[in-house]
Amino acid sequence: MGNDGGSIPTRRELVKEAARDPTTTQIREIQHEQTEYYWTTDPISRNPLARPLVSDSLGKLYNKDTILEYLLGEGEEASKSEADGILQGNVKALRDIVEVKFEVDKEATENGDGSIKVEVWKCPITNDRLGSGTKSVYLVPCGHAFSARAIKEVARDVESERCLQCSEPYASNDVIPIIPTNPTDIARLALRMKTLKAKGLSHSLKKAPGASKKRKKDKTEGKIDANGHASRESPKASGIKNASTAALAAKVLQEQEQNKRRRMDNDNLKSLFTSRDQTKPSGSSNDFMTRGYTIPAGAKR
Repeated sequence: MGNDGGSIPTRRELVKEAARDPTTTQIREIQHEQTEYYWTTDPISRNPLARPLVSDSLGKLYNKDTILEYLLGEGEEASKSEADGILQGNVKALRDIVEVKFEVDKEATENGDGSIKVEVWKCPITNDRLGSGTKSVYLVPCGHAFSARAIKEVARDVESERCLQCSEPYASNDVIPIIPTNPTDIARLALRMKTLKAKGLSHSLKKAPGASKKRKKDKTEGKIDANGHASRESPKASGIKNASTAALAAKVLQEQEQNKRRRMDNDNLKSLFTSRDQTKPSGSSNDFMTRGYTIPAGAKR
């Protein structure tokens, strides 16, 4: 009984079951449950993960058909907006995903509820089970999945970094952790995408749209003439197709060049003469054109 007029609860009774901060063990259990969920379930369709699987630049796993439906715009608006929140703008085309190739452990295949067969994936080098209990990675661009321990050990022994399955070369920055939970790994993946975008590349190392145009523009703007100044191309060379707009742009550029030369000429002339007061003694500070000669005050001009 309580709060019915028959009794009044004391402060001790009210705060007896106060909320407490979760312990480290509880936090780890929650993270393990979340990781296990993302290793077994597509976060968009909420269907069990099944090959073929793809991954974005953050290492998340999706069913390939789910991503294809998203890119084609199929489905309801509510589900599409929810998918936008999950993908966070990281997947806009097929070049933004990589198909992850897992090796199936046929001997350890498990039955989830007796009717649905659940695949068990393993590292082809160490035979470690790939999942929430093992730090796993895949390589870009080939997409083969390994345990992080296998890639680390092989990198020590082999000078050239090549995939252990297909021998395709890869860079150390293109080793993508699957379902990362370490803040350092998440920050590295974000920095990697920022670097790739600056180079005009996507997550799969394919060229991003407009990358060639941007590179051509940067190359044009970086040209230096014989005098050491950045050269400017004519409006036609810069891509202006409208004749009147091109003529107007050429006229503006010409006037800017003339004004620039006029200012340089004025500065050069001013540097030849002094601006001191002629009534004061000059001493050794005269200009070379007026040194040693003084115009008399009463002289006729």
